[in-house]
Amino acid sequence: MTSPVDVIYDLRGLKCPLPVLKTRRKLKALHDGDRLILQTSDPLAGIDIPHFCSQEGHQLVESEKTAEGHRFTIRKGRAVIG
Repeated sequence: MTSPVDVIYDLRGLKCPLPVLKTRRKLKALHDGDRLILQTSDPLAGIDIPHFCSQEGHQLVESEKTAEGHRFTIRKGRAVIG
């Protein structure tokens, strides 16, 4: 078993829906427990990314407003069904 890793992903300059679509693709390449640190500038990401995490079963560890937009830390998890 490998140790969880942190991956930084810069999505500044992208507009909705690209931050969520690219986040979904990046998370698919990671293992459960890995953390993805997103940097975004789209104001809608403040709503879209937390909603995406909730719907997909990932843990939003941290959400922070920055001068450029938002920074999110997401721990990849598997959605629990049933």
